[in-house]
Amino acid sequence: MKFTDIMGLLGGLALFLYGMQMMSAGLEAAAGNKMKQILEKLTANRFLGVLVGAVITAIIQSSSATTVMVVGFVNSGMMTLRQAVWIIMGANIGTTITGQLIALDVGAIAPIIAFLGVAVVVFSKNVKLHHIGNIFAGLGILFIGMDMMGAAMKPLQNSQAFVDMLTTFENPVLGILAGTIFTAIIQSSSASVGILQALSASGIIGLSSAAYVLFGMNIGTCITAFLASIGTNRNARRTTVIHVSFNVIGTCIFTTLCILTPLVAFMESLAPGNGPAQIANLHTIFNIVTTCLLIPFGNLLAKFSEKILPDVEEEDGVIKLQYLPSLKSIEEDRLGLSAISMDATKNEIHRMMVMAKKNISLSFDAFMNRNTDLIEEVDQTEEYIDFLNKEISKYISKVITHERNEYGSKILNAYFKITSNVERIGDHAINICGYSKMLKERNIQFSEIAQKEIREMKAICDSLMEHLLNPEADAVESYGVIASMEQKIDDMTKQYRENMLERISKGTCTDEGSILYSEMLTDFERIGDHALNISKEMTEIQIAQQ
Repeated sequence: MKFTDIMGLLGGLALFLYGMQMMSAGLEAAAGNKMKQILEKLTANRFLGVLVGAVITAIIQSSSATTVMVVGFVNSGMMTLRQAVWIIMGANIGTTITGQLIALDVGAIAPIIAFLGVAVVVFSKNVKLHHIGNIFAGLGILFIGMDMMGAAMKPLQNSQAFVDMLTTFENPVLGILAGTIFTAIIQSSSASVGILQALSASGIIGLSSAAYVLFGMNIGTCITAFLASIGTNRNARRTTVIHVSFNVIGTCIFTTLCILTPLVAFMESLAPGNGPAQIANLHTIFNIVTTCLLIPFGNLLAKFSEKILPDVEEEDGVIKLQYLPSLKSIEEDRLGLSAISMDATKNEIHRMMVMAKKNISLSFDAFMNRNTDLIEEVDQTEEYIDFLNKEISKYISKVITHERNEYGSKILNAYFKITSNVERIGDHAINICGYSKMLKERNIQFSEIAQKEIREMKAICDSLMEHLLNPEADAVESYGVIASMEQKIDDMTKQYRENMLERISKGTCTDEGSILYSEMLTDFERIGDHALNISKEMTEIQIAQQ
């Protein structure tokens, strides 16, 4: 093999992988959120779930992207482990479409496809057309890369050493191991199957050797979901166990069939002389048959994953993220990252808001009753709120650099503002609670009228947070209600200050008491302001999603 052939092989491989990534990225950017909505809603029925997983994966041509999204949905609690089983099965079927496209041998028109796609990207200013252009440009580049690899590898037919090496893959163990390792490295079964088809098109490898390598590639593709599950909860990690189990079981079944039956000869007879088509057909049959065999046992696969990763008792009071995956898991620009980020961030912020609501209620109780025993509990919750604000902000800052569409960026920016406002609400709650210590130490008393005002402040703050936390509420309608409540808080603050000044003039309010009460009124007003800011951002999110 000449040096120019090696360079051609590497160049073809680079174009193939880049085209695959470009096409998948364009597809996800164009329809990522719609895919997410479909996956969330249409997974109750096992057959419908398999169909949805297959269709979505056929569209984006990446089972890794679909599986990564499923891991994220399970992690965020939006999808159960049982629902995830059907999507994963369908994803394995959908991913075979890439091999079938390659088997069609459209290399002759690939430059035209690539040219049209690039022309749209370069000359169009429309964002949606940009995504479509990326899809076609990626598809064309992918096929150009395939042709380059095929041409570069043809001289290997005359290399006895290379042919002998590939012949060893007729050993099932070696073939499966080679396919698993290679696909785990490049993290795409579609790409690795395409490379195997290029070898076959060059006449270097026959189906008898390629079959076992192909089975191993189905196992190797699980590495992407495994990486996506790093730092997620236990159910999300169980999803990867199901993914691996499915492909290992399928590999065992088809390896046995290849050894004991003339399966390879039968597949060759379906497309005589066409190696790429033989590989594509075997890949499709592998996943369809395995899915049909395992559909009745989907719940058993889920139970098996629970046995492998049993529930563990969590320590109380441990500060940690519940929905967001580790920052280490997004070091690379992964498919499906946008979908995971938005759902996980929303759920993590909801936790923050629940904690902030609790602290507001406890803080007013502490102030009214001069109960310093509540200070420690409020401080601990505030520490948790600060931790979540820091981690969510870091996560959004990291993930937004990977965001591919304007929609996702808007949502993440809104969440960034929301988490900051929730943290500020927590700060004002801690201020109000802290005043209780000064009240107790200096034996400051409030009149019945002042105590009534404090109870009214607590009631409207509780109502305000309940509106923000209502998952069924329409954000636009809620904004009007919350804006009205925020105005009422402003009016109450003004009136209560006037009442306080009147009490001071009558001598029924001490200097120290009036100072603390005035500070508390400021915190009360600021809580309303931040709640209104949060509601505004929620409205922006709802509008962006429409």
